[in-house]
Amino acid sequence: QPQVTNEKRYMEDGYVVLDGLLTPQQCDELRQRMSEIVDQMDVPAHCRTTFSTYHDEQLKTQGNADYFITSGDKIRFFFEKGVFDDKGEFIVPKQRSLNKVGHALHAFEPLYKKVTHSPKVQKLGLANPVILQSMYIFKQPRIGGEVTPHQDATFLYTEPLGRVMGLWIALEDATVNNGCLWFMPGSQNSGISRRMVRTRQGTYPLTDFIGREKAYDEEKFVAAPVKKGGVVLIHGEVVHRSAENKSEDSRHVYTFHIMEGQDTHWSPDNWLQPTEELPFPSLYTK
Repeated sequence: QPQVTNEKRYMEDGYVVLDGLLTPQQCDELRQRMSEIVDQMDVPAHCRTTFSTYHDEQLKTQGNADYFITSGDKIRFFFEKGVFDDKGEFIVPKQRSLNKVGHALHAFEPLYKKVTHSPKVQKLGLANPVILQSMYIFKQPRIGGEVTPHQDATFLYTEPLGRVMGLWIALEDATVNNGCLWFMPGSQNSGISRRMVRTRQGTYPLTDFIGREKAYDEEKFVAAPVKKGGVVLIHGEVVHRSAENKSEDSRHVYTFHIMEGQDTHWSPDNWLQPTEELPFPSLYTK
């Protein structure tokens, strides 16, 4: 069970930073395994999807792409802007091209599965937690893109709200210079301003937004640097963002979302849905 002070901080601010979830060796092993996955990746040209958090670009890219919307039970690759030429060929080394890999590393990659189900994670004190999705985020040196202010519940909506938590594990030091997270403390208490929903089958784009993200006061955001091996626990409704990475250092992260399954309704309108191949697995199974 988290210490009372940390639990209180999480409830008041909507996030908390905890040191030492992983050892430096575990972080290096996760990074090495991802390097192997990227070396072996074979991505068809029509699946070379750029990842964006900008409202309209989301609808034009991943929101309109079957490759994205069917990725909940697969391991798929999403790229930074400007890494392909007009023929879809890489113009940067492919190890430096990726924005993220998702969304089922927790199910199909043993090292990531072990971390996700680790005893420290299982001690969060939830009654019936299930794992929704997982991602490896690269934040590449010099080209790692901005993540605009958002709430995770926009994409992972539950009734009632407040049942989703993100765990954001730093595999390298995450600093103000290389794109650490920034939070608006207490913003988890104001509800959500937009939802990403699936559109009716057979229509395009494949997703749409109900509402729009609010304009936020930049001065209200607080930086949350994390040491290698540390984790940020993120409330599903807290507003957070990260800046571009203009530094020479990467900022690799393994992140996943869990939901308290007890007395919780997962929206059938969410882009992410459990499948026959991968129902949302219990956190308490190994």
